[in-house]
Amino acid sequence: MSTQKSSEPDIFEQKMRDRIRQIQECQSSKSLFTEFDGQKYGSCIRCPEAIGCELRKTYVGSVYASMSKGAGGGFEF
Repeated sequence: MSTQKSSEPDIFEQKMRDRIRQIQECQSSKSLFTEFDGQKYGSCIRCPEAIGCELRKTYVGSVYASMSKGAGGGFEF
């Protein structure tokens, strides 16, 4: 039995990457950027829809699922 990791992302990693792409597209479409150390970063912090945003909620859930690989309890805000 092999314990070697595949170079392909698992389903949790792929879902997280999809959500990251969706969040970045939303941030770009709304020009939501924060500057730090001369670099611009996408950020939802200034978005008037950040509280209660379903896209952001699914993104955070996908990050948690990627870290836990689907095991364990849920993630509550």
